Amino acid sequence: MIKYETIIFWSDQDNAYIGEVPELPGCMAHGDSYEAALANVKEAIALWMETANEFGDPIPEPKGRRLVYA
Repeated sequence: MIKYETIIFWSDQDNAYIGEVPELPGCMAHGDSYEAALANVKEAIALWMETANEFGDPIPEPKGRRLVYA
């Protein structure tokens, strides 16, 4: 499986763990536990790539290092 940085955090607003994949726009999932959010975001990555392939959209190569935000 291709490795993308995944950020998982607790959201008080959603009362759930949220998993985001910054390198894949709009790719995110949630879960009642950290483990559930991670499992769900792995599925979201697979679905994101499947959809990109279906529509001929480019799939970015994973950077393989921590992203930096300002």
